[in-house]
Formats: sequence, C-alpha cells, structure tokens
Amino acid sequence: MIPAIAIVGQPNVGKSTLFNRLTKSRAAIVADYPGVTRDRHYGHADLAGRHVMLIDTGGLTDDEAGLASPVANQVKQAIAESQFILFVVDARLSLTPAEQYIANYLRTVNKPVLVVVNKVDGLDPNSAVADFYALGFTTVLPIAASQGSGIGTLTETINALLPEITVENIEPNVGIKIAIVGRPNVGKSTLVNRMLGEERVIAFDEPGTTRDSLFIPFERMGVPYTLIDTAGVRRQGRIDKDLEKISVIKTLQAIDAAQVCVLLIDGQENLTDQDLHLLAYILEAGRSIVIAVNKWDGLDDYAREQIKITMDRKLKFVDFAKTFFISAKHGSNVGNLFPAIEEAYRSAMCELPTNRLTSILEKATAMHPPPLVQGRRIKLRFAHAGGHNPPTIVIHGNQVDHVPTSYIRYLSNTYRQVLKLVGTPIKLVFKSGENPFAGRRNLLTPRQMRKRERAQRIFKDKK
Repeated sequence: MIPAIAIVGQPNVGKSTLFNRLTKSRAAIVADYPGVTRDRHYGHADLAGRHVMLIDTGGLTDDEAGLASPVANQVKQAIAESQFILFVVDARLSLTPAEQYIANYLRTVNKPVLVVVNKVDGLDPNSAVADFYALGFTTVLPIAASQGSGIGTLTETINALLPEITVENIEPNVGIKIAIVGRPNVGKSTLVNRMLGEERVIAFDEPGTTRDSLFIPFERMGVPYTLIDTAGVRRQGRIDKDLEKISVIKTLQAIDAAQVCVLLIDGQENLTDQDLHLLAYILEAGRSIVIAVNKWDGLDDYAREQIKITMDRKLKFVDFAKTFFISAKHGSNVGNLFPAIEEAYRSAMCELPTNRLTSILEKATAMHPPPLVQGRRIKLRFAHAGGHNPPTIVIHGNQVDHVPTSYIRYLSNTYRQVLKLVGTPIKLVFKSGENPFAGRRNLLTPRQMRKRERAQRIFKDKK
C-alpha cells in the first residue's frame, strides 16, 4: 500500500502548482484564476526516497451553488482516501472564513494536517505564516511552489510526520489503458463512473465540466484497466479560452498514451463532423477503437434508425471497429464494452510471424497482382512484423513507391480478414531493396569504345 497525501485548500491558492512540483510533472492544469481543478487527480511522487501518492483536489468554498457541491464531494472523498493532508493557503491573502470552515472540517477527520503557506516569494516568511497559526494546527511551513522555494523543507517535514506504511510494488497505470473520447457533454464522465461503479469524476449537465485528463486504475473481474477520462474537444474555431486549449492538448496526449479509445457519440445529436475529426485523429495515432453511441434510451425508433443509416454511410472506412448503443446514465449495454475493448487490445498487440505474413502476401498478390508502372510490374517479395499498437507490417519489394492507395487498402483488408484483427487499424510500411549499381557509371574498355564508334559510323552511312 502506498501512503496517500491529499492536497486541499481554497480555489487558486496553488494546489495544482504544488502537485506538479512534487510529482515533477505537468500533469495538473495550472491557470491564474480559481476553479480550474474539479476532479481528484492522482500522481506518484518520490519524497526524499519515499514513494507516496499525491491527490490534487478542487478548491473548497462555503458556496453550495453550481459546481461547488460536486467539487466538495470529490475533495471529501480524497481526504477519506488519504493518510496525510496538506492544507494549502495563500500568503498574500488574509485568513478567510472559508479557510476556517476547511480547518474545522479537517479537525473532524482525525488525520495529520500540515498547513502549507504558499506564494511567500517576495515576502518575509516568518511574517507570512504568523496569521495562519490561528487555524489551530501545529506545523505551518512557508513555500513558493512556482519557484521551488521551501520544497526541500516541506519534503523532510512530510516524511517526519507521515505515518509508517509498508510500501509494496508500485505499478501506476497498469493494465489496458482506455481513453474515453468525445465532444463536450456527450456523457464521458458519466460513462467513466458507470464503468467504475462509483462517482469517481464529476458528471455535470454542462459542457466543459472535465478539464484534466484523469488516469484511473481499477480492476474488473480480476483484469486490470486504466480508464482515462478526457475533456471534450470542440471545433477549433470555437475554442476561445487558453484553459480549454490546454484541455484539448491533454486530451490529444491522452489518446496517444492510451491503447484503446472509446469514441463516445451523442445519440441525441447524431453523428457530427467533429466526431469524424476525432475518429480520424484516433486512427492517425494508430490506436484501437470501440465506438459507443450514448443516450440511446432517450430516442424513439425513427431517431435510432436514422442514426444507424448515417453511421453505415459515414463510417464505412472504419468498419473494423465494433459499435455499441448504450445508456451511460442507466448502464444499458455498458458491460458489453469490456469484451470489445479486450478484443481490440489483443488484436493490436498480437504476434505476427514472418512466414505467415509472407504467405498471406503471396496469396494476395497471386489473386490480384499489383498494377504495372511504366510497363514494369510492381514486385512485392516478403513481409515481416514491424511493431505493435497498431500492428505494423513491413513489406519489401521493387517500385514500392508506386503502389497505389487502392492496392494498399486491398492488402490491409486482406491481412485484417485472414488474421482476424478487430478494432485496430493496420499500418503497412513499404521498403525497396537498394540497387548496388545505383550512381555508378559503366566505364567502357578501349575495345568497347572502338566498337561503339564503328557502329555509330555504319549507322550514319546507312542514313
């Protein structure tokens, strides 16, 4: 078991900055205004040789309107999961009623609390921390998380106060990594909560609720997974805030980090161009894919039929991916996603023997030979595996630069059908053998030169 440390405090006091500083990463989004972090965000840190799990949380306030209550529930869940609490306050602000409220709540949980006075850069540290002893906690430390000042002392103090817990094998992000991807407000967080069986992330009826990409390890029937809840991606022209731009970048990075992507489509809005753009990015990244149409329970028979017709027409190029019609809110058909995810993962990671790949290539070219190029036949000689996720097949031959796109698609479909690959794109790489005489002139001997000159004279005389 890894000791867990929750980082709590008011909005915009530097909790995510401290989280990034201690984890030595940029996993948490940081912006200079309150309310950026909303869900619990986990990260591993090495504090002077001691491994811990840090939990970044949203800001606690005494306001119950809007997102305040869901964020508060996430913070309280993080406090319940942790063995130690870092209570972060802002040195540039005086003590607030909200911080008194937080302090009163922390005293009820009966866990070690360390008050961290952030943003002391440019201030006298002793004067900066004086007001915060009124919170009633024994240990108060000044730091500047953005500059790294005081982090060494903070690390030593945490190690001294943190209860002793046996640390065993640390394997973050184990199992199949599954990214839930889609446009804003299609139900990604609701689906994550349904797959986990708990309210792990905030699901709110408002676009843009999720901002960070959250990596959530869990097990189902003994099989390890890591779910990645991502921010919704809108059309580029509608992204107008810097924070949303960062969220989109993190979503695209999450797709690259995943092994299987679940593209979630809003059944009430049918298939949109933005869904197709996201699908194209997933395929370009080479990730396995499962398509899920959400909010299926709220549609009548006519609307369902129209969605199926649209998907059959627009998704022919991705007919290898399995499609499910689900209700994340009520759980309908959600359980069937897991077998499809596992099948897509197995297809993406399968071993491809050279002799079998070459045999399939020979039969495919014998049935439909490559076209002629300037009167010469393209020759594809043998194939071998070149990597996984996506399955990469390297084909060697002559004039491979002239293989047309239609023939590449034919070979890809042939390999998919014979190898029974489901849910994953296939990458074909063509390589040609080097000509050993390329760039070398054939120098004639004196005798050959005389014969050529004589032949040229005879040819001119005949004219």
